[in-house]
Amino acid sequence: MAYIRLFEHLFKGLDLQALNQGPEFVYVLADKTVETGQDVTLSCEANTSDVTVKWEKAGHRLQCVEGKHRVEKNGKRFSLEIKNAKQDDEANYTITVENSSGSASCSAMITVELGEWRILEKEQEPMITALKKFKINNEDVRELRFLLHGPVGAGKSSIINTLKSIFEGHQFINCLAANSDTTSGTSFTTKYEKYSIGSLPFVFYDVMGLEGDEEKQARGVRTDDIINAFKGHIPDNYKFREDIPMIEEHRDYIISPAINNKIHCLVSVIPADRLSMMSEEVLKKMRDIRAEASKLGIPQLVFMTRVDRVCELTNEDLRKIYQSKKIREKITMCSNKLGVTENCIFPVKNYHNEIRSNEELNCLALQAFTQIVYSANDFVKKWSSIQKVVE
Repeated sequence: MAYIRLFEHLFKGLDLQALNQGPEFVYVLADKTVETGQDVTLSCEANTSDVTVKWEKAGHRLQCVEGKHRVEKNGKRFSLEIKNAKQDDEANYTITVENSSGSASCSAMITVELGEWRILEKEQEPMITALKKFKINNEDVRELRFLLHGPVGAGKSSIINTLKSIFEGHQFINCLAANSDTTSGTSFTTKYEKYSIGSLPFVFYDVMGLEGDEEKQARGVRTDDIINAFKGHIPDNYKFREDIPMIEEHRDYIISPAINNKIHCLVSVIPADRLSMMSEEVLKKMRDIRAEASKLGIPQLVFMTRVDRVCELTNEDLRKIYQSKKIREKITMCSNKLGVTENCIFPVKNYHNEIRSNEELNCLALQAFTQIVYSANDFVKKWSSIQKVVE
């Protein structure tokens, strides 16, 4: 009887079954998503407390920092707390528990959401009202002209349709646009066509999409035609030829274009979901076009389309687009590939399968549109000042 009491005393509180087998998890770590600056805790529970514990971050032993990490073991429960989460805390974390009978591991992903890194206007009406009241700062310019260019299928025509839908109060589809899922690789636009935005003093010009340079510019719009377009040498409704450029000897060539014939802002259109797959030939064409525009002082901005296809957060809620790491990464990638500063790149979503107005989509488009309007107006205002000095 005394021996029984002795054994009860020695093994009181111990899990005898756990002594004969390796540790197992009763509850495993769970993935966590937090905003920048928040604290986050990962916790789990094993079937025994008689273990040693090791934490890893992204496959490497976690180097705990005082005031940043706190590791706790409370009986069979284990936890890791991370204070003031930052982007470099985002990783896959693994806990391994081990005793003489074996070991067990489980992992969880900590995702750190960005704070709002750019402000999105929440209401469309103030922007619509401001644009309807807008006055051009050059009496010789009747309308501000924007030229859209980019690869085939980027959504150039859809941008025009989206803006016309906003200002004309109904879904506008008269600017013919190819199916955004097309893989034909052939441009849907063939003419240098002018599109007005309601009764506003703003017009867009759409051109054929840029294609690969496999046959010495034998496919897609020619870069020299685009350059002639923003110099004002190409007339409305000119039909592009893939094999023959517009030259000065052409009967429709505008020899001495006025400021009102010129393009006042060059808008590059880039599909976010295809950015990494764009050929170097197309990117070089776009850089060459931008370089020529820079020589003429023409402002250049980028509309990055199809953003909902690269980010689930954005697809579910457009209002969170400027909290998305994926969108931020795409903007940085676009900046590096085209040589455009990030504050000149605007993510947008065009109307595609929607049949009703969407205010979040409209706000995103209007914010980008407002920026190109002011950029174009600054250009014609500067031109007016130069002309006065010459006179």
